[in-house]
Amino acid sequence: MSDRNDWDPTDELPNGDDPTGEEFDAPTISCQRCDRTWDLSTEFEELGVGNHAVEQFALDHERHTGHFPDDVSTWRATCRNCTEVVERLARDAATRWAETHVRHTRHAVELSHAGSDETTLFGDDE
Repeated sequence: MSDRNDWDPTDELPNGDDPTGEEFDAPTISCQRCDRTWDLSTEFEELGVGNHAVEQFALDHERHTGHFPDDVSTWRATCRNCTEVVERLARDAATRWAETHVRHTRHAVELSHAGSDETTLFGDDE
């Protein structure tokens, strides 16, 4: 995946392969902090997560290690009023969380991407 700022888990696989093809090579993902590289064939063959394999692996990796693999950047929604912060791989998921938080709490929420200085504000900043 060349530009993770707009990556959507429903996009084609990072290596451009089609998992329905006979000569499918599962994508690999690496982490310099862990000094490892993983072949995601298990996610495709046994877990059946298909095009969500990279996303699912990245989320599992973060949950178990406290950090995301290389080249994975998240969207972060940060409440300006309380301590709520969420990170999502897809922008629409972070936006959905921000809009829901604003609706229920009336708190302002900033949405930003790890690879950019731009932010989007949801709700009033009163």
